[in-house]
Amino acid sequence: MKISCNPKDFRVPVSGKNAKPLQLEQLPTGIKKLYGSKKEYRSLMEDFSDELQDLQRILYAHGTYALLLIFQGMDTAGKDGAIRHVMRGVNPQGCQVHSFKQPSEEELAHDFLWRTTKRLPRRGHIGIFNRSYYEEVLIVKAMPEVLAGQSLPEGYAGQKHFWPDRYRDIVRFEDFLHRNGTRVLKFFLHVSKEEQRQRLLSRVDEPDKNWKISTADLKSRALWDDFQKVYGECLQHTSHALAPWHAVPADDKHNARLIVSRIVIDALRSLPIAYPKPDKKQLAEVKRVREVLEKEGKIT
Repeated sequence: MKISCNPKDFRVPVSGKNAKPLQLEQLPTGIKKLYGSKKEYRSLMEDFSDELQDLQRILYAHGTYALLLIFQGMDTAGKDGAIRHVMRGVNPQGCQVHSFKQPSEEELAHDFLWRTTKRLPRRGHIGIFNRSYYEEVLIVKAMPEVLAGQSLPEGYAGQKHFWPDRYRDIVRFEDFLHRNGTRVLKFFLHVSKEEQRQRLLSRVDEPDKNWKISTADLKSRALWDDFQKVYGECLQHTSHALAPWHAVPADDKHNARLIVSRIVIDALRSLPIAYPKPDKKQLAEVKRVREVLEKEGKIT
């Protein structure tokens, strides 16, 4: 799949101890179109889908590595659409999508990584998280009242190292996953405030989209600046060498899907995977099956 951009341009750099705070407004929400027409866009996505299917079959047959795709972003950033279009045509036997909403009572009774750890992809599979454990350093940080319901040890949440602890826990967790064969790809779909306003209005104006609307959208929009701050802090502190964040300009949904697609393909291409080579025993079984089937053909 060929698009006229370098996916590395969208990586959030790994920052050192004395790095300046990451300001999301420094990252673009829009770039030049990567396609000349809707027809070209569809052609590019079809090429990607064909290659993804081939690579997924090899990943599944090899059975040593897994791929975990994490999608985060403000409301209306296009997470659902990106997942639907990018993963179109993938064999559902080797791909699972999990959407993480408000945690249940059981989930709140465990550590903050517990509910997502249960949904990690098995080797040979692709797992997709629509929102993830990153909500625990995003919405929970922007809306402190949510943290109060997590039954943490008394006084811990108020300590100055609480959020750095969570960032470190996440980075170490992703390092652990990488060492054990799971490659983590993280996408922050970066949408502008004006584009979000337009998309919310389209949900209001189109009856088929009314079901997506609630007054909660206005509450989170009112906290736009707070969310931009916590997203910036999150990306800066959890973008690391083995699992960097990709801040994908998302004002143009087609562009965003093409960029995500390219990054997924590049990640799969980089894996040392191939169809397993049969050993002597398997070759003997193949030969035996051929002999039996050919003999049946002669009888009929």
